[in-house]
Amino acid sequence: MTGEPDITRRLPGATPKARRLRREETDAERKLWSELRNRRLGGYKFTRQVPLGPYIVDFLCRPRRLVIELDGDQHAWSDTDDIRTGFLNRNGYSVLRF
Repeated sequence: MTGEPDITRRLPGATPKARRLRREETDAERKLWSELRNRRLGGYKFTRQVPLGPYIVDFLCRPRRLVIELDGDQHAWSDTDDIRTGFLNRNGYSVLRF
């Protein structure tokens, strides 16, 4: 154990927020989810709207430690995205951002 916090441990309030985000998905998220669900992409299992540390990521493949983020016009690339990606990278996750 390195003494580092476990980012897979959910913070209070994260689960209800993730559930709300799943219910209110964007058209792009809905379309991508239809391609990722049920191991349709190379047999890899993905989950959506997953709490990781202080963030909720759009899609996560746990075995590959791969995060996929869909950022539309309402979420243009910003400094906070750099901070978020840096946090995830430091914790062993690769991030694909579209």
